[in-house]
Amino acid sequence: MRTIRLFQVLDYLRARSQPVSAERIARHLGVSVRTLYRDIATLQGMGAPIRGAGGLGYQLERGYFLPPLHFDADELDAIVLGLRLAAKRGDPDLAVAADRVLGKLAASGEEVASDLDRPLLAVGSRRDAEGADRIAELRRAVRERRLIRMAYRNEAEVLTDRTVRPLGLTAFESVWLLTGWCLARADFRNFRPDRMESLVVLTDRFAVESGKEFRDYLRLL
Repeated sequence: MRTIRLFQVLDYLRARSQPVSAERIARHLGVSVRTLYRDIATLQGMGAPIRGAGGLGYQLERGYFLPPLHFDADELDAIVLGLRLAAKRGDPDLAVAADRVLGKLAASGEEVASDLDRPLLAVGSRRDAEGADRIAELRRAVRERRLIRMAYRNEAEVLTDRTVRPLGLTAFESVWLLTGWCLARADFRNFRPDRMESLVVLTDRFAVESGKEFRDYLRLL
């Protein structure tokens, strides 16, 4: 557990360009300031380039962990747009992960950091907050290939019970769509998370099956 927390301290500092107080870091991690001081001392003893002291704030030197990265303008635009989309439209875990990645990229070199600060690309605020609350569960189900059971209300307000193989998630401007293989219909179906009245991720896993995968669905479009 402590090892995980030490990495969390490094990730938190790496995402900040200014010194951060021990109190703020401790509050973010849910530990006491005294524990945070011990963690900082441990990391410094292991060679982590953390500058600062109690009462002054702490800062991680740029470039720690990652070598300099070089992206052209189009590559950076693609990275930034994708990460900002995840931060705005994803579930809370995905948003935090996007923030960590931006911090790691910013820490990898001055050129990359300055490019990430360019206010040229933005993503609108999340519009589908209710549906987004289920995205974390659905992402896990897709990743672990676990069946899901849901009570789903369609556009005609008809409520049905479905058992589905969750295959992939697509983020559109105002909604997410889950693409799955519906066991009742024996075919691909798309479901809006905001129309799921209930959702249970089952322990049952489904195997890879030709003709019933997300790539198979995409070939039909």
